Amino acid sequence: MGEMSSDSPPAGESGGAPTGEETQARRTAKSAPLYDLRVVVERIEGRPVCGMRPGDWFELTESSHLRTRPGRFFCVYALAAVLPLLPAKQRPLPPGDWLEQDMHVACPDPDERVIMRIERTGQRTVTLHEVT
Repeated sequence: MGEMSSDSPPAGESGGAPTGEETQARRTAKSAPLYDLRVVVERIEGRPVCGMRPGDWFELTESSHLRTRPGRFFCVYALAAVLPLLPAKQRPLPPGDWLEQDMHVACPDPDERVIMRIERTGQRTVTLHEVT
């Protein structure tokens, strides 16, 4: 079978299983501020084919809980466009950071042009080892 090279990183680094020390460090980590978010359909500049309407929304709370208004939905393609930005918007950012000032995201469908707004709805303190 293959041999492990001597320059392999220790377990827990570069994607390996965490070491006992790393696991303990995560458990004893302090708390941190985290924003709850709401993503709202602000406007639709093209033809509305996905079924969403201005005012539709979803919320991201407690680090990873996603929900929308009962009886409504959120288009998976619009969701895919905004998802990469949400972890950064959940955290406090430096005042000059572009993401601190920019809150709009466009759906990738060029015919529909759904414009969404990311809002911070509240701030909570989370214990770091309890969230994803």
